[in-house]
Amino acid sequence: MFVTVEGVEGAGKSTLVAVLAEALRGRGVEPLVTREPGGTPLGERVRALFLDRAAAIDPLAEAMLMAASRAQLVRVVIRPALERGAFVLCDRFWDASVAYQGYGRSLGADCVLALNRIATEDLAPDLTLLLDLPQEEAQRRMHARDGELDRMELESEAFHRRVAEGYAALARRFSERFVVLDARQPSEALAAQALAEIERRGGVQGAAR
Repeated sequence: MFVTVEGVEGAGKSTLVAVLAEALRGRGVEPLVTREPGGTPLGERVRALFLDRAAAIDPLAEAMLMAASRAQLVRVVIRPALERGAFVLCDRFWDASVAYQGYGRSLGADCVLALNRIATEDLAPDLTLLLDLPQEEAQRRMHARDGELDRMELESEAFHRRVAEGYAALARRFSERFVVLDARQPSEALAAQALAEIERRGGVQGAAR
């Protein structure tokens, strides 16, 4: 099973991925956990550039960078894992590019989606967990964290609003695989809801150990 976790900045994706991975291990499933951008040596270099506060990246170039990183991750990590029956848990996938570059950068959802379908050879998640968080709370969480904000976090409120609108549109468009969770809940409650959805879809029983 291929499960992705999506959401705006500050929604708590990485925390949910870690808690959910531990919950899966408690059910006898050892998930392959990865992230985007990243997950491969190439992807981690793209990630460093992508989040660099000093980097000036054209929106189309940004979308292509993400697609290149994703193509590498799919071919080297995700698809081989799925072919051997592993459970794959990924922090972001191509929905993020549609939301951030398609909506946030105004490149257009269908343009970015087409690019990523080529990059991934039409691979899509079986289940996408979307952490829904009001923009005011997302901004508060971002600014409450230790350390400097990265290039994406520093974007305008209007940009982040478009990203949130993009995610909402994707949840409607791909409703068969999207499950929207209230990100204001504790991570343990979110993980329990996510695990229940995975079990409902047969993901735990069918995953390799």
